[in-house]
Amino acid sequence: MRVLRKPDWETWYGTLNRAFGGALESSKERELWEALTEHDRSIGVWDGDTCVGTAGAFTFRVTVPGGASVPAAGVTMVSVAATHRRRGLLRTMMRRQLDDVRSWGEPLAVLTASEPEIYGRFGYGTATHQLNAEVDTTRVRLSVPPGTDDVRLRYAAPADALDVCEALYARRVPERPGMLARRPGWERLGVLDPGNDRDGQSPLQCVLAERGADVVGYVRFRIKPEWDRSGPRGAVHVSALEALDPAAHAALWRFLFGIDLTSTVVAPARPVDEPWLHLVSDIRRCSVQIKDALYVRLVDVGAALEARTYQTPLDVVFEVDDAFCTWNAGRWRLTGDAKGASCKRTDEAADLSLSVRELGAAYLGGVSLTSLAAAGRVRELRQGALAEASVAFGSAVAPWLPHGF
Repeated sequence: MRVLRKPDWETWYGTLNRAFGGALESSKERELWEALTEHDRSIGVWDGDTCVGTAGAFTFRVTVPGGASVPAAGVTMVSVAATHRRRGLLRTMMRRQLDDVRSWGEPLAVLTASEPEIYGRFGYGTATHQLNAEVDTTRVRLSVPPGTDDVRLRYAAPADALDVCEALYARRVPERPGMLARRPGWERLGVLDPGNDRDGQSPLQCVLAERGADVVGYVRFRIKPEWDRSGPRGAVHVSALEALDPAAHAALWRFLFGIDLTSTVVAPARPVDEPWLHLVSDIRRCSVQIKDALYVRLVDVGAALEARTYQTPLDVVFEVDDAFCTWNAGRWRLTGDAKGASCKRTDEAADLSLSVRELGAAYLGGVSLTSLAAAGRVRELRQGALAEASVAFGSAVAPWLPHGF
């Protein structure tokens, strides 16, 4: 196992690509991922001249409850060659990676899982969920709020509008836990439009929402034309949508619902508390599905719990089990409120007992400690401590991961 060297990237990435099915990528897509790869934060396992394992960690900052932007290692590009399964390669890479993240002083590691069962044993908990919807726009109407008609919409070339969209996205980042502050280069991911990966859809389109001279929202989407004997039944596939206020949000969704020759809006990977859910006339015809999204791992329990704020005052002692990162194991006293927090080692009696995986799941405020306790994952040792901590850990808005990595 060694840190990735630039001349080895093609071989390393080829091992990753084969592990994920070996689908051909466009040259632009491959070039972008090469540019985004942080070689000094990536590792490979080699058997002679053959690369048989890969793992990387992007440099991210993730919003936590209270609005702070906390350093986090974005674990990515993890694979083991099928010829080298069951030899402990994944565990060895996870061990090295979490040791590295700790040495970098980053209190969190985050990832999206191709298979949910893999990462729990390394301390990652499911911290955010996403809403996938397929709306029958021939049967569903929108009831929009006042001011919607004052929002002007116009088409813009996705690349030409990239800077203004990115600026709007940056304004949204502090407002919702789980959102990623994008480093330079990551904005290109949103307008990547490889022709070989469209599955019959149109090239990427973009519409801006404006009020006066200000851009107050945008949506990126593709159209998949389709016809049957009764006429057109195309689908609008939404890839990104951000808005600064209710009227802009409603104007963009009303636009999507009304595109000619379409009868469906497909909206994957949206927040679970999407406002449009309260605007539709028939939620049953929106085919809503909830899916796991961002997994969070507390690499430094004390620093991570101090980095966020809490909805209500709390003073609780956690007994934390962490067999994989033993430096976290033991008792931690967390005191905090909406202004800040302190989390220090203690010898005091524990109020709640749980593993670092449950702390990761609850960390962004989208999974309640009460629900984890109902599943037997959290034990209450002092009466009342569970309710106190569960309310305090919550978030006024649902945490959400805006895009994969």
